[in-house]
Amino acid sequence: MTQGHFDLIRRSAALFDQLIVAVAGISPKPTRLFGIEERIAMVQECLAEGGITNVIVKPLDCLLVEFCRRNNVRSVVRGLRAYSDFEYEFQMALTNRQLAPEVETLFLMPNEEHSYITASTVREVARYGGDTSHFVPACVQKHLQDYLRAHPEQCIQGASVGNTGAFDR
Repeated sequence: MTQGHFDLIRRSAALFDQLIVAVAGISPKPTRLFGIEERIAMVQECLAEGGITNVIVKPLDCLLVEFCRRNNVRSVVRGLRAYSDFEYEFQMALTNRQLAPEVETLFLMPNEEHSYITASTVREVARYGGDTSHFVPACVQKHLQDYLRAHPEQCIQGASVGNTGAFDR
């Protein structure tokens, strides 16, 4: 979870009485470092550290519209970092509307200081031993540090965890 994700969660939690964060369990992204249980735990930890109490975290293992039906969700909040995100998100919103017209899609932009951050970029910076502390919440930084120390094979040749002070908090 990046600072951009956390920003959207925090702001969405202020808009709704209850918010469900759906963490994707099935993904075409083979580069994920953490499994579904670990990612759910990290989101819960960040919520607790941030004092956000009206959010529950659940795994997403089906179509989003089916998840919404199962959980009585009427609104989906999606983040748009840049114009390049809009085309994909617009297509998904229209597809979801066709499949479940009762579910509305709302778009939020993250705080501009987080708008360029992607999970892929964070992974790459971390694997090269760079400082990711500005890109992810502190609890995620700790998990990332622990993971890379336990899995040095994930680091790019010549990089080591903490060699730039990135993981020395």
